[in-house]
Amino acid sequence: MATKRPLTLRDVSEASGVSEMTVSRVLRERGDVSVATREKVLTAAKELGYVPNKIAGALASQRVNLVAVIIPSMSNMVFPEVMMGISEVLDETPLQPVVGLTHYKPGKEEQVLYEMLSWRPSGIIMAGLEHSDACRTMLKASGVPIVEIMDVDGTAVDSMVGISHRRAGRMMAQEIAAQGYKRIGFLGTKMPMDHRARKRFEGFTEALAKNGIEIADQEFYDGGSALAKGREMTADILHRSPDLDFLYYSNDMIGAGGLLYLLEKGVKVPEDIGLAGFNGVELLQGLPKKLTTMDACRKDIGRKAAQIIATRCMDDQNDAPQTIELEPIISLGDTLMRS
Repeated sequence: MATKRPLTLRDVSEASGVSEMTVSRVLRERGDVSVATREKVLTAAKELGYVPNKIAGALASQRVNLVAVIIPSMSNMVFPEVMMGISEVLDETPLQPVVGLTHYKPGKEEQVLYEMLSWRPSGIIMAGLEHSDACRTMLKASGVPIVEIMDVDGTAVDSMVGISHRRAGRMMAQEIAAQGYKRIGFLGTKMPMDHRARKRFEGFTEALAKNGIEIADQEFYDGGSALAKGREMTADILHRSPDLDFLYYSNDMIGAGGLLYLLEKGVKVPEDIGLAGFNGVELLQGLPKKLTTMDACRKDIGRKAAQIIATRCMDDQNDAPQTIELEPIISLGDTLMRS
């Protein structure tokens, strides 16, 4: 049965036979305490189930050892890998990531950031570069290191780590054009909500134009199962434009839905029509054909963002903003003809 009152330092002191001051030093990892004494305190605390009150300790420093990680979604296959990278680095420090989800809504992002900042975190990792004026004002006034992730096509409040999505779009368009495809369809999310997809599309169309090619048709979606939407969108765009010879999807999940639809219909991929996605989602390695895609360096982005936060939290003098641009890598797979 749970205790009727919260445990205190005195409880740990009595259980370990060590003074409250020494217990405090051990639990805050401060001061010179012998290994034997430290072991006594930690064992007693563990047996009691005592958890230090970090809020009380933060009153003096004005900060808690939390890093606010603000991302759009955890259902999107992209962000769990980012979180793995962040956790790998922060696990080696006293810092702990705490996640807030915005669901791609600017108003929700403001609310989440406001709540996170009210806890006085030691740092902020936030997806994207496009934020409301209110968000940017709060970030600038926060007084903590900030890393905006996933994107470097824009101006950061502080540091940023990501890829250039315009460059990613250009790279894929150049590869598609080099293989002789001419009638290209684009399928993706509604881009006012997805700034990174919009930038890839801009880079994609720019590079196609330099090769004398225009997008022949487009199909957009919002919400619902990405695999099911991929199937539905592919059917719709090919019903309108049956002469398309390539489909470029804004992410791998809708691309996978499109690939499964085409194979079920007996369409030869890539002989009759080529396909490409974006993100390099490992889950899709078991598809009948390996989708042509692009590795967006998600785990590395998480690692490098966390490293910036951890370094600056440990060294107040090392506060210069950083821009780290990682290079996306095309994985040619089996859905793009190769000359």
